[in-house]
Amino acid sequence: MSTVTALLDRPAAAAARRGALLRSPARLAPLILLAAVALVLVFPGVFATHAPEATDVAAALRPPGAEHWLGTDQLGRDVWSRLVHGTRLSLLIAVGATLIGVGGGALLGLIAGCGGRRVDFALMRVVDVLLGFPELLLALMVVALLGGGTVNVAIAIGIAGVPNYARLVRGQARLVLRSEYVEAARVLGVPAWRSVLRHVLPNVGGPLVVLASIGLGSAIISGSGLSVLGLGPVPPAADWGSMVADGKDFLQTAWWISIAPGLAVSVVVVCTTLIGRSLQLRAVR
Repeated sequence: MSTVTALLDRPAAAAARRGALLRSPARLAPLILLAAVALVLVFPGVFATHAPEATDVAAALRPPGAEHWLGTDQLGRDVWSRLVHGTRLSLLIAVGATLIGVGGGALLGLIAGCGGRRVDFALMRVVDVLLGFPELLLALMVVALLGGGTVNVAIAIGIAGVPNYARLVRGQARLVLRSEYVEAARVLGVPAWRSVLRHVLPNVGGPLVVLASIGLGSAIISGSGLSVLGLGPVPPAADWGSMVADGKDFLQTAWWISIAPGLAVSVVVVCTTLIGRSLQLRAVR
């Protein structure tokens, strides 16, 4: 009787947790902030007050004020407008890199987890070697081979993230393949590819989404870091990292040039990480 009651109480408990999530300002705030960032990404022209590439040497290095909300840079360009338009490039690089990492890691992990022992051993040794390098350093090595630019930076960061996703998918795949219902399906003659599609992929999807939401923040940091080094989008296109680089020589006289995009990176990374950790905790429960 107690077991039946517990089963009946599970939907109610889940609904209560969802209600608590919506009522908690600490958990709702990151979602609201990311929704606002998404609006800026889709409609930058609505939020920008000036043309992002318009220069005005006479207005160079003006502090924040009524005309220029976040001041101007050394070329007289409006920092707020560049920040708004730079949101698209910064987040597209991060999202593209995350998709590349998830896709490549899922494929590699499935091959290792569902293949034979030799295949698993060979692929995982390669993954172990790649995991020995910090992601940013590995991305720098890939950029050194491919060259700079928006697309190449996204590819480099995505390749650097592949080992983390591959190890997760491989572990989940092996766990599912050793389960009793998959063993029973194998005995009944169900093809291996059907077991992968029907059992492995659905069980891998949840943990992969959680890790990707956390990895998105890391991709934003890596993309901005590569842009600071001059390897990101080609000027005059702006992203948050290149804006930080533009103001590094004026930190004492015009701190707003670098501080504004730096704060944008920090806020978005913290929001994505909080959401990822929240999804992780819910998955554990």
